[in-house]
Amino acid sequence: METADLPPEPSLNEKVSGDVCIVGAGIAGMTTAYLLAREGKSVVVIDDGPVGGGMTGRTTAHLVNALDDRYFELERLHGEEGARLAAESHTAAIDKVEAIVKDEAIRCEFERLDGYLFVPPRDSKQILDDELEAAHKAGLTAIEKVERVPWDSYDTGAALRFPRQAQFHPLKYLAGLAKAIKQKGGRIYSQTHAKEIEGGKKARVETEGGGVVTADAVVVATNTPVNDLIAIHTKQAAYQTYVIGARIPKDSVTRALYWDTPDPYHYIRLETLGRGASAYDVLIVGGEDHKTGQQDDANKRFGALERWTRRRFPMVEGIEYRWSGEVLEPIDGLAFIGRNPLDKKNVFIATGDSGNGMTHGTIAGILLTDLILGRKNGWQSIYDPSRITLKALPEFAKENLNVAWQYTDVAVAGDVESVDEIKPGSGAIIARGLSKVAVYRDPQGQTHERSAVCRHLGCVVNWNSLENTWDCPCHGSRYDALGHVIQGPANSNLPPVSNE
Repeated sequence: METADLPPEPSLNEKVSGDVCIVGAGIAGMTTAYLLAREGKSVVVIDDGPVGGGMTGRTTAHLVNALDDRYFELERLHGEEGARLAAESHTAAIDKVEAIVKDEAIRCEFERLDGYLFVPPRDSKQILDDELEAAHKAGLTAIEKVERVPWDSYDTGAALRFPRQAQFHPLKYLAGLAKAIKQKGGRIYSQTHAKEIEGGKKARVETEGGGVVTADAVVVATNTPVNDLIAIHTKQAAYQTYVIGARIPKDSVTRALYWDTPDPYHYIRLETLGRGASAYDVLIVGGEDHKTGQQDDANKRFGALERWTRRRFPMVEGIEYRWSGEVLEPIDGLAFIGRNPLDKKNVFIATGDSGNGMTHGTIAGILLTDLILGRKNGWQSIYDPSRITLKALPEFAKENLNVAWQYTDVAVAGDVESVDEIKPGSGAIIARGLSKVAVYRDPQGQTHERSAVCRHLGCVVNWNSLENTWDCPCHGSRYDALGHVIQGPANSNLPPVSNE
């Protein structure tokens, strides 16, 4: 997709105060800031990168109430009322984005579209009937079963049509939100890393550069919380997802959103680039997910995506874009939005996007605004970060056994035996006695060594050759090639080996 000219924001190097401090300038943080500012609250937003520089900038930006975890599964886990509230809240989120776009005149290519859910060839269609029944019980009575997806090039067989879904350009939307927040008196600081976050009578956020924010409440909206050690991270898992952008002739594929049903599933949208006779469409196709830090085979994943796409869309002229992102999967399918467990009452979190980050992030803005202003909200219980979903305990056990297994890397040999084996522009783990060292050789041939032990809970990180990052296979923390933290839950850099 085309990039957006996001406004440059200053870094924070002084003491400031406000009603609410929001850590994280993605969809959840910026929506919360906007809605609070519109209510007359003084908001301060800080982020260690630019606005939208995290996962919001890597999303394919589906705005849907067709949820990844299926309504029949949400009904099993949360009951009929829980599934109804999930449908209601995601529908309201799409409507809220549409209203904000209109109110603030944001040019972000928002458009309403149908969405289609289909099944792979030769798979049972029973999942469609189960989902149709559950979605209708959840209140989405306009969903219907159709004979096929509207593609001329490939017959999918029966599918479900979800009307009034939407898509937009997420970075252009965030640029519009940033402008509106500042017009309403809000302050936004980029390149500002929050190193300490504390609640209490006055919430306090200390930054790496010496700046301090004090506020009545603090919201941590950093994809995954950087202020928690364990509470939330045992209830969700980080997955890497892959996306390609395939060039196709304009209007050769019906403009809609599409998803299939495998695990991991595929997701599709279209974006038009250029104007007039030179305009063409880009088919944006994602999937091939795996747990963060547990595979390093991006080319294989992209290859599988391309083969899948070309079989269904023979009009593809070439692959123009490739990227990856990280998705946080809660064990029971719904985000964690509300007061942070085991923390002061004025510390709030938003995490667990479950592949529906644009709507979950917007729900976070609506719900957190109500909680901070002391208003009742009927969605509070289903998104409560402290909830325990008993029927999700098998998934809880599976994910945490997987995490436990990753700690065996501490006792095994490194990726290579010698630094000399590491090629320029790549990294590897070296074993030195009982220690593990993350060694990166830059393109000029110089090596850079850091402890390979993640600063969150002590897993050994792995090299990601696509992104040139060190990724933690336990809870999804990520560091750049030189060991600087770029994604939580870790909140500090990998230390030099001598300081381990």
